Amino acid sequence: MKQKTILKEVRLEGPGLHFGKKTSLVIKPAKPNTGYVFVRTDVEAKPEIPALAEYVTDTSRGTTIAKNGFSVSTIEHLLAATYSLGIDNVIFELDSPEVPILDGSSKYFVEAYHKAGIVEQDAPLKIYDVRENLSFTDEERDIEINVFPDTSYKLQVLVDYKSDILSNQYAVLSNLKDFTKEVASCRTFVFLSELEPLLRLNLIKGGDLENAIVIVDKESTQEEFDRLARLFNKPSVSAQTSGVLNNLKLQFTNEPARHKLLDIIGDLALTGYRFNANVVARRPGHFGNTELAKILREHINAVKKDAEKAHIPVYNPDVKPLMDVIRIKEFLPHRAPFLLVDKIMSLSETEVVGVKSVSNDEYYFAGHFPDEPVMPGVLQVEAMAQTGGILVLNTVPDPENYLTFFLKIDNVKFRKKVVPGDVLVMKLVLLEPMRRGIAHMKGEAYVGKELASEAEMYAQITKSKE
Repeated sequence: MKQKTILKEVRLEGPGLHFGKKTSLVIKPAKPNTGYVFVRTDVEAKPEIPALAEYVTDTSRGTTIAKNGFSVSTIEHLLAATYSLGIDNVIFELDSPEVPILDGSSKYFVEAYHKAGIVEQDAPLKIYDVRENLSFTDEERDIEINVFPDTSYKLQVLVDYKSDILSNQYAVLSNLKDFTKEVASCRTFVFLSELEPLLRLNLIKGGDLENAIVIVDKESTQEEFDRLARLFNKPSVSAQTSGVLNNLKLQFTNEPARHKLLDIIGDLALTGYRFNANVVARRPGHFGNTELAKILREHINAVKKDAEKAHIPVYNPDVKPLMDVIRIKEFLPHRAPFLLVDKIMSLSETEVVGVKSVSNDEYYFAGHFPDEPVMPGVLQVEAMAQTGGILVLNTVPDPENYLTFFLKIDNVKFRKKVVPGDVLVMKLVLLEPMRRGIAHMKGEAYVGKELASEAEMYAQITKSKE
């Protein structure tokens, strides 16, 4: 599977829920492994706020994230649409501290993404499996959310507000592909008894009886309804027999529960990962959702670390190599002092492991650096490239008649110094099948169990001149 972004940028405009300020949201394509990043364009420095659980600062009437004193609020409906459509990398540019509330659902965000177009990127997508039962409970708020291992991403929600109007409601989403049809258009809801306190706090300035379902949870006179209508510039409202104001028609009998599914998806997008699990929530809210996101993020980070450790190549000098330096010279045209692979320990159609013993007599240590010798990072990359060359040349029957030329190197990172006495163990893996003689590989170089350097490489195999 591949990561995804959007084909072109798209713009949405509307008031923010609480401050009521007209907001422009521009959603832009982003490079692989960017994730979701908010950018405040109304601030001169244009601060960036990654959409990750550790940046959550408030969950009282929506989810707010902040970094270095700059915040973005009401992000959950936007993130729910982004995550459910399988989009992995986007930039959200905002000219105010709130995402537009629009109609209180994810509907218009989904429509915007379809308008922009969704495209695959040349980068692999990793989906992590939750390996154990996880949970978040809050007895005071009567919240219980459990996460169980599963082979796909599923959600179940039970809401119970101990209200005659909104008692028990249940909703389930078994496949994110059903989000657009079953969940995206479900609007947020608010109890009538909550409106007055919010108005007194000078909040919900961008609120409208069109972007929230108002549930009548207290006895009210028509005079009170008329006053409410005037506050929101409506001609008249009254309560339906269902206990909902008559300005809106419910799209589903369990629309509030379905909106809770929407909120959970948006809040759990703050894990920063795609994962397989069955999430079962009773009386969820933004506080519980984001706390669970932190728990999941910590768990997945541990799973990721374990997976990385499991794939670290281990060099045993007592094991006879698959190729010694004499055999390597039959594959590679490089010679001393630029042959940087001593042994090939394993080789398959998609992976190779090579070894470079870094001696104190390496020619480059005389100048890099005389008092503190360090193997140059560019030579670590070259050593990985030569090891990858053997992987590529192994695909032809007469490798001595071919050469490998590297076309591009991306995402190069140096993690640890490599010094005399170290043994550099290099693993190169094909990220996709070779096409037209072009190979796309991921290279990692280790000293013991520590990653020293890594890079993505594109190489082309060509026939050498006779």
